[in-house]
Amino acid sequence: MQVYMLFGQVANFKTNSNLPTQKFAIAINSKLKKSIIIKSAEEVEERFHSRYNAKQKTYRYVINNSKQGTAIYRDLECHIPMELDVEEMKKAAKYFEGEHDFKAFKASGTSSKSSVRTIYKAEVLEKEDRIYIELTGNGFLYNMVRIISGTLVDVGLRKNKGR
Repeated sequence: MQVYMLFGQVANFKTNSNLPTQKFAIAINSKLKKSIIIKSAEEVEERFHSRYNAKQKTYRYVINNSKQGTAIYRDLECHIPMELDVEEMKKAAKYFEGEHDFKAFKASGTSSKSSVRTIYKAEVLEKEDRIYIELTGNGFLYNMVRIISGTLVDVGLRKNKGR
């Protein structure tokens, strides 16, 4: 499943530029690909790190559940033309909430010392022909959300019933 839609991402960098902080977004946007946009910039403490100081992270996987899919969003969503049991996916998502050892949901080669993570919210949402899988937690293992999403799709395809 290849789906990457990033919203509200935070990044940080150090600079000796004399450019006023409020002008950074405009200046950087002029050099970026059209698919990326900086909405705002602000000065932070020297010790701030966007990855390590994050209190929570949210991942969203988008499934196009229409018969044909779309050319425009082909690289931004996963196309699954088969009927998915969204209600069962919603029920299954709730099992991921809370603090658990997610060892079974990490890719091989993950270097994290602990596989225990807390998922604050796990949701499956449906809007027209799109299904959204959203996970919010204190951190994620490498490919953890991708593997969880694949598991929820299997539930939706009824592959795990009776096992």
